[in-house]
Amino acid sequence: MAEAFTDDEIEAARAVTPGCREVIHLNHAGASLPPQVVVDAQIDHLQVEAKSGGYEAAADALDRCDAVYDSISDVIGAQPHEIARMEHATAAWNAAFWSVPMRSGQHIVVHDHEYGANIVAFLAAAHRRGVVIDRVPSDATGQVDVDAVADRLQRHDVALVSLTHVPTNGGLVNPAVEVGKLARAAGVPFLLDACQSVGQRRIDVSEIGCDLLSATGRKYLRGPRGTGFLYVSDALVDQLNPPHPDHHGTELVAADRFEWRTGTRRFEHWEHNVAAWLGLGAAVDHALGWGWIASKPPSAHALNSFGRC
Repeated sequence: MAEAFTDDEIEAARAVTPGCREVIHLNHAGASLPPQVVVDAQIDHLQVEAKSGGYEAAADALDRCDAVYDSISDVIGAQPHEIARMEHATAAWNAAFWSVPMRSGQHIVVHDHEYGANIVAFLAAAHRRGVVIDRVPSDATGQVDVDAVADRLQRHDVALVSLTHVPTNGGLVNPAVEVGKLARAAGVPFLLDACQSVGQRRIDVSEIGCDLLSATGRKYLRGPRGTGFLYVSDALVDQLNPPHPDHHGTELVAADRFEWRTGTRRFEHWEHNVAAWLGLGAAVDHALGWGWIASKPPSAHALNSFGRC
């Protein structure tokens, strides 16, 4: 968790957040109020689009768009090429989930405190792929029963372990590191839904041991709606088949054959909201400027961007 901020730091944060002059906003778990730098990043790009055209504006912003991957990787302790741009956390999570190979009769190990959209995907996978949904109960504290996860991994053929790090309601923080150790020892892919934890808690994918992580921009990172990202580890990415490939995530090497793009960018689509992506980059850089959130030293780009806020 973040260390306590001083009154002056809190006042400084409020001063660069226009909405703080209008409302008392307590819905960070839904969508946070953005700092001015996030608003400016989006509007500035939209103004360029209006004057020069969408393709031309995107080409002009290419270096700044690429820098967003660097900033996000600083937050979660990953490498930039392990990050894929997504339009929201659900898209990121589903892209990860449906890319994992699953055979009929295999188990997917999940906690009984899962997000609604994830539950729908589990049910769909059971229907389409014949997998068994293995719901792990909570222990006496309310968190996922780690011993029960270990038991499932020993007794069953498990295709995936899926865990929501911070469920939407109740304040629960699941022991992701402990689950990650079990999944890694068993050689089973581990998907972490970090929608409610990225930006609120320090996240290090190496420490957690997750192979896949999905997150949104609109919550504790204070970015725009319609933004998110997916992390996929180098160790797993070549074993996955993204469910909806296009000509951006692949290369057409023959009339009847394509090859996946190297790394996690194979999960991306060519068309996206450039202004929103730049807004997310501004939000992440702003968050990194406070220091505590980074899992590795922030890049010079992120620190310089914060200085311009």
